[in-house]
Amino acid sequence: MTASEVENQVRAVVARYAKLGVDATTIDRSGDLYRAGMTSHASVSLMLGLENEFDVEFPDRMLKRSLFESISSICEAVQELVRDAAA
Repeated sequence: MTASEVENQVRAVVARYAKLGVDATTIDRSGDLYRAGMTSHASVSLMLGLENEFDVEFPDRMLKRSLFESISSICEAVQELVRDAAA
């Protein structure tokens, strides 16, 4: 799976679960999702949606607000988890 494919899927999950006030496709990769309207409750839904979409599980060490703050940080984490699952 390419980085752009991961990003497209992440953006689709963000659009579905983050409950943003803006279109997820218009958010800059490093844009703050919390400033765009995501609540901490929605971030939990987002995490569960990502786990379901990519068939991964976020370990406790990754469960930080900063991981779910931007498309970029989410993509990096998902790519790491997918890589680890394939190994």
